Amino acid sequence: MRKLACLVSALALTAAVPALIAPAPALAQASASAEAPRTYTAAQFFETTSYGMASPSGAAFSPDGSSILISSDRTGVFNAWALPIAGGDPVPLSASTDVATFAESYFPNDGRVLLTADSGGGGSELTHVYVREEDGSVRDLTPGENVKADLLGWSADGATFWITSNARDPQVFDLYAYDAATYESRLVYENPGMFISAISRDGRWLAMDKPITSADSDVYVVDLQSGGEPVLITEHEGNVAHGTYDFTPDSAALIYATNAHGEFNQAWRHDLATGEKTPFLAADWDVMYVAFSPSGRYRVSAVNADASTQLTLLDTTTNQPVALTGVPDGDIAQVRFNDDESTVAFTVSSDTSPSDVFVADMATGQARRLTTALNPAIAESDLVEAVIVRYRASDGVEIPAVLYRPRGASADNPVPALVLVHGGPGGQTRRGYSAMVQHLVNHGYAVLGANNRGSSGYGKTFFHMDDRAHGEADLQDIVDGGQWLREQDWVADDQVAVMGGSYGGYITAAALAFHPEAFEAGVNIFGVTNWVRTLESIPPWWGAQRDALYDEMGDPATDAERHRRISPLFHASNIVRPMLVVQGANDPRVLQVESDELVAAIRANDVPVEYVLFPDEGHGFLRRENRITAQEAYLAFLNEHVRDD
Repeated sequence: MRKLACLVSALALTAAVPALIAPAPALAQASASAEAPRTYTAAQFFETTSYGMASPSGAAFSPDGSSILISSDRTGVFNAWALPIAGGDPVPLSASTDVATFAESYFPNDGRVLLTADSGGGGSELTHVYVREEDGSVRDLTPGENVKADLLGWSADGATFWITSNARDPQVFDLYAYDAATYESRLVYENPGMFISAISRDGRWLAMDKPITSADSDVYVVDLQSGGEPVLITEHEGNVAHGTYDFTPDSAALIYATNAHGEFNQAWRHDLATGEKTPFLAADWDVMYVAFSPSGRYRVSAVNADASTQLTLLDTTTNQPVALTGVPDGDIAQVRFNDDESTVAFTVSSDTSPSDVFVADMATGQARRLTTALNPAIAESDLVEAVIVRYRASDGVEIPAVLYRPRGASADNPVPALVLVHGGPGGQTRRGYSAMVQHLVNHGYAVLGANNRGSSGYGKTFFHMDDRAHGEADLQDIVDGGQWLREQDWVADDQVAVMGGSYGGYITAAALAFHPEAFEAGVNIFGVTNWVRTLESIPPWWGAQRDALYDEMGDPATDAERHRRISPLFHASNIVRPMLVVQGANDPRVLQVESDELVAAIRANDVPVEYVLFPDEGHGFLRRENRITAQEAYLAFLNEHVRDD
C-alpha cells in the first residue's frame, strides 16, 4: 500500500455518492425537522482516541498471532501498543510523554518491535527507526544529527529488514540492509536521486519513482543482483504520471500506477523476467492502492470514489470478493493479515465514527470490533453525516465538495458557515471522521469542504487546472464556495468564514488579502504567507520531489515575481477582516517567521488578529492537549467575529 508520492504535490502537511447540484430543497426540509443535538466541548471531541495499524511495510500481527501492533494516542501522545485480538485493553510498548512514537513492525520470530519517532523534537520530521527489545529497552538503529529514516520492508525469511536513510546525503534516501539478529547494517543501494518506493520480498528488486514535473513521472526498477543500474519501465511521450503500488509476494512482478489510458490512475503489471506489461485493475476513479496477503492469495485494492474509499478484498483462488459480516458502514482501510492468512485486521471509519480496529476470521468472514474510538460521552446520533455537493465556479467549472450541515438549519433558522480548504496544493477533502469539523458543526456551523481545481481524485485534467495559477484560479473556487453558501436559504449570508491548514492556510490568508470583503473572517492554520521564502526553504530530504513542486508552483529562481504577487504577506495592507493564525514553532515546511510577520502586518492595519503558537508542534498537531487548545481557539474566534446571534 505505497503512497504515490510522485502523483501529487506534497506541500501538505479516496459506486460514487450521487452528486447534488445546489440547492437541495429535499435535504433542507429533512434537516430542518431534525431535533437539535446535544452540544459537546472541544475536549470531549478530542478525548476520542486515535488508532492506527503498524506499517504496511512490516508485520502487524505478533509471531504467535495473539496481538496486533498499533499506534494510539490513548495517553494524549502517540505511542506503540499491543492490542489483544481476543479483546481487552492494549498493552503499552512505548511510554513517550512528549514526542510522538509510532509502531512499525513486529519481528517475525519474537517479541521485538520496530518503532519510529521524531529525533529532532516534536514536529521536526527527522524520524529515526528504533528497536524495542523484549526487555523493554529501546535502541536507535539510525543515529545521527539531521538524519531521516524509515522502514521499507522485510525479507521473506525474516532475517533482514530494509531501511531508507539520508545519512550519506541529506537530499537522497539510500537503502540499507539490517541483520535482524545483530542489527549490523550495510549500504545496499546508493540512490542517484529518486524515491525508493518498494523492495521485493526476495531482496532482489527495487522500485523507484522519479517525478519529472507535477504531470509527468516515471518508475524505474533496479536489479540489485546484477549491477544495480536503474531501468526505466514506463517509457512514454507527453505528460503521463506513474507511481509504484507494490511488488507481488512471489517477487515476480511489480504493480504500478499509470494515468496513460484515461483521466484516472489504473494499476498495471510489469513482469520482472520478461518486461511484459499488462492491465491489472481499472475503475471509473483513481485506484488508490493495491496490496497482497503474505502468500498472494488475497488481493486488497481500493478506489477513491468521489471522496470515499471503496475497498475490495479479493480471493484470487476463486476470483470472488470476500464477504465480511459484522462490519458497520464506513470506509475499510489499513488491512493487515497474519502469517497464515487465517485472520485479517483492518480499520473502519465513517463521518460520525473515528477509525476503530476490527479483526475477521477469513474462513467465515465474521468480524469482531476490538476498539471504540469515539468518546463514550458523545452520542454518535448527535453527529452529522456529510453529503457530496457540486457548485459552479464563476467560470463554469464544477467544483466537488463535502458538506456538513448542522441539525436544525433551515430558512427559519439560518446558521453561520465556513469554507474549509484542504492542504496540498494537490490534496483532497474526503469524507470521514474529523473531530475538528464535527465540533464546529455540533456548535452550529455549516462546513463546506471544497475540492477546488487542482485537487486530486477527480482526474488529471482537473488536477492540473491550477498549475502555475495557485492563489488565483483555485482561490476563486474558494471564494465561489463562500458565495454558494450564502445563496443557501439555511445559511446566514452575512456569517461566512474561510478556514484551512497548510496550503489551505495559505488560501485562507490569500482570500482575506486578495478578496478582502469575500469572508467575514479567516482561520489560518500553519499556512504559507511568503512563497518566496517557503520555496527556498524546502527541507533537503524532499530531493527530486522539489523539482515537481517547482514545476507546479514555479521555480523561485525564475518565478519570484509571481510568488511575491500571490503571497499574502506582501499584500497584508489589504486585509480588513479578522484572522486567527495558528503555528507550530518546529514547523520545517512553513517556518514560524512567516506567521510572525503576517500577524505583525495585520496588527499594523489595526485589524483584529489572534495568534496561537505551539512551541512543541511542527506542521500539524501530534499532541491531544494542543489539538484541544487550537479547537477551543477556532470556536471562540468564530463566535466572536462571525456568528451574529
